[in-house]
Amino acid sequence: MAAHKTSIAVPEELLKTVDRVAGERGESRNRFVVRVLTEAVRARRDAEITRRLNELFVDVETRREQSLVAKQLESVAEPWGDEGW
Repeated sequence: MAAHKTSIAVPEELLKTVDRVAGERGESRNRFVVRVLTEAVRARRDAEITRRLNELFVDVETRREQSLVAKQLESVAEPWGDEGW
C-alpha cells in the first residue's frame, strides 16, 4: 500500500501521550498512529455491520425464517462422533 505524508495539528499533551504509548509498545510514532487509525476505521465498519444485522433480525418474519431453517438443518444433521482427521 502506498503511503502519503500528511501534516496534522495535534495538541502537545496528546502527542506526548502518543509518543509514550508508542514507545512502550516498541513502535514508532508513525506506526502507532497508522495502527490506531486502522483499528478505528475497522471498528466503525464493524459497528455499521452490526447495526445493519440488528436492523435485519429485529424483523419478526426474518427471525421466524431463521429459526425454521435452523430447525430444519438440525433435523438432518448427523453427529460427528469421533471423527479422525
